[in-house]
Amino acid sequence: MAAVAVDLPAPRVGALAEAAPRPLRLVLNWGRRYSLWVFNFGLACCAIEFIAASMARHDFIRLGVIPFAPGPRQADLMIVSGTVTDKMAPAIRRLYEQMPEPKYVISFGACSNSGGPYWDSYCVTKGVDQIIPADVYVPGCPPRPEALLQGILRLQEKIAAESVTGESIARRRRPVSAAQVTRPLVSPDDGGAVRPAGADA
Repeated sequence: MAAVAVDLPAPRVGALAEAAPRPLRLVLNWGRRYSLWVFNFGLACCAIEFIAASMARHDFIRLGVIPFAPGPRQADLMIVSGTVTDKMAPAIRRLYEQMPEPKYVISFGACSNSGGPYWDSYCVTKGVDQIIPADVYVPGCPPRPEALLQGILRLQEKIAAESVTGESIARRRRPVSAAQVTRPLVSPDDGGAVRPAGADA
């Protein structure tokens, strides 16, 4: 059965947020800033550092971040921690599209930021920002839990200063579907022969 591409309607956050005066927008942004439900996408060793940041010693719940949302439809924030492979990329994009607006992404660790030590692999996506828009990048291999806390604070500052309207959300979205994220395992070179994607010419 062939997959059919469906165009989704333009994202909306409700008439109240779009028509609200500035003081009321500050209150709405304050609520979004301190009630972030996290949808954790733990793919590799950085996920252990994410779990450490959610435990009692670092306790990012005190920042208003609630870990482990039941699913993407209840989450505001996706934290991608670990190596994003080409096989996993469509699933990440699909789950990101299921999150309600406004939604945010933290890229946690070198592998999620740019491919990390596996950037030259034929099967590793060169950064999660190639498939979904990332708001904050946390460097490190693996980053310390304190680095994630710093990234959350930076994201909260960004949320406090934003104007959440349909137009601003539409600018953040990328016009690509989950079906378009996949890339072929082989690509033709100039001579017509088939070689593995990413192989040296």
